[in-house]
Amino acid sequence: MNKNLFRQAQELQTKLAKVQEELKDITIEVSAGGGAIKLVIDGQQEVHSVSISPEIVNAEDIEMLEDLVMTAMNEAIRKSQELTASRLGGITGGLKLPGMP
Repeated sequence: MNKNLFRQAQELQTKLAKVQEELKDITIEVSAGGGAIKLVIDGQQEVHSVSISPEIVNAEDIEMLEDLVMTAMNEAIRKSQELTASRLGGITGGLKLPGMP
């Protein structure tokens, strides 16, 4: 491997590590059911909080509640993946890397 290519690979690895570290500090808040369910997730797709409005909780609505939580989590993950792709895309020039969204 020539030295220039090796240096470029090291620089790319350093930049990727920096972006991944920055993504930890970025939070995304989403809601479902008109705000009945709120989720906060970070740029590395770790869920930090789930808020459920007390008005929607009763035994008869448990299936609806489960669907709303699932919807909110999927939306949060989708937005986190978009954020990751946009941040890493600037470094990789749009090149898709294994294990990256």
